[in-house]
Amino acid sequence: MTERATGRGKDTDDEAEASQPRVGASAAKPRKKAKPAETFDKKTIALVYDFDGTLSPRPMQEYSFLPQLGIEPSEFWAECTRVARAEGADPLITYMHLMYKKAREKGLKIERADLVRQGASVELFPGVAEWFDEIAAYIGIRAESAGVALRHYLVSSGLAEIIEGTSIRPHFHNVFASEYWFDAYELPFPKRVITDTGKTQYLFRINKGIEDLGESINAHMAEELRPIPFRNMIYFGDGETDVPSMALMRKSGGHAIAVHGEGRSTATCVELFQAGRVDFHAAADYRRGSHLFKRTCLLLDRILADIAVQEEVWRVGRGE
Repeated sequence: MTERATGRGKDTDDEAEASQPRVGASAAKPRKKAKPAETFDKKTIALVYDFDGTLSPRPMQEYSFLPQLGIEPSEFWAECTRVARAEGADPLITYMHLMYKKAREKGLKIERADLVRQGASVELFPGVAEWFDEIAAYIGIRAESAGVALRHYLVSSGLAEIIEGTSIRPHFHNVFASEYWFDAYELPFPKRVITDTGKTQYLFRINKGIEDLGESINAHMAEELRPIPFRNMIYFGDGETDVPSMALMRKSGGHAIAVHGEGRSTATCVELFQAGRVDFHAAADYRRGSHLFKRTCLLLDRILADIAVQEEVWRVGRGE
């Protein structure tokens, strides 16, 4: 979720590799050390996005789920805040719990397929639908090194089920989002909750190439063995709940852009820029020619140039 469920995000620069929960026995097994590549293989660029407020103007639950229950979004989020504070509960688990509590009170049983269908009603900012192909085309023109690959990732505290039903889901290499466990209990139970600081775990998963959530990311991996260096990554977010991810990205040599929707104050984005949390800020207009598109392309030019330089250094080191 966004600020509506979580309040202010924690401002932290600490790496969160060790913050991930351990999953079964596989978390204790050491990973085999990867062998150095025979060819320069650090050519994958990863664009990582928040969802609510970044790709879509409003929280995804406000487009279909809450309207079908006849609940005003502002009242729902206010209740989430009240309950979380009163119970000392995690705000994100609270909103996931209240969604189904409200549905049960209305006599509605919501299944996974219902949430997926609701994804079709989620609105996107201008240009988002075309953005992925436009960025791929730009990289195809500007890349000086052969074999550059582009991946898009989504890291969101919103619901994976709703995201699955959106028109843009096929563009993402992987989606890490909060999710329900539908067959474990009488009522759906949170299977995965992605908090503001918890998002950083998934940045490390992308960085290390360990996207299987059953595998631990805590084992040391030398920088030269990580398949997607942070310097090849750009994070897109809309506010304070994205600060931990933005801070990690910038601290690790990567990039970040803060976006704001139409009619929304730019003050937070300006503050993030002035604090050095982001490279740029821009209105959430993803169309070619917009400030967001141009500024993203400037960062892509820097990444592409760095890939070419790093590859040449690698060749010189091999005596070529």
